[in-house]
Amino acid sequence: MPGIDESLLEAMRLPGARGALVVDWISGLALGAVGETPGDDPEATAAETAELARLAMESGTLAPADGTASVLSGKEPPVQDLILTTVDAYHLLRFVITTFDSTVFLYLWLDRGEGNLALARIRLAEMADRLVLG
Repeated sequence: MPGIDESLLEAMRLPGARGALVVDWISGLALGAVGETPGDDPEATAAETAELARLAMESGTLAPADGTASVLSGKEPPVQDLILTTVDAYHLLRFVITTFDSTVFLYLWLDRGEGNLALARIRLAEMADRLVLG
């Protein structure tokens, strides 16, 4: 089972990947980083994407409409991933389910011209499922 560094290197093998982070969305701290980040500052990118993640996770509007039991029991976050599209890039955030508090997400900065959004989303979900923290 891959740890943070292995998962980040795997993310960078995706076509069009420019950079990747593992971020704690409560503190806004980067737990790991590889490649480039917007603005060339991984800590600022971690803090800003954590704010976006926090807004999504704490939003009652984005909670499942049917109130599924796994979400209500705290086993799964109410949001699986976020995709933010800009003129030249995709920014993907995939929430990691952990046995403790599930406050971590994988962030991928993907070049829009070279990347494959569908493939990146699938692979990021697989990486999040296999990621071992600790």
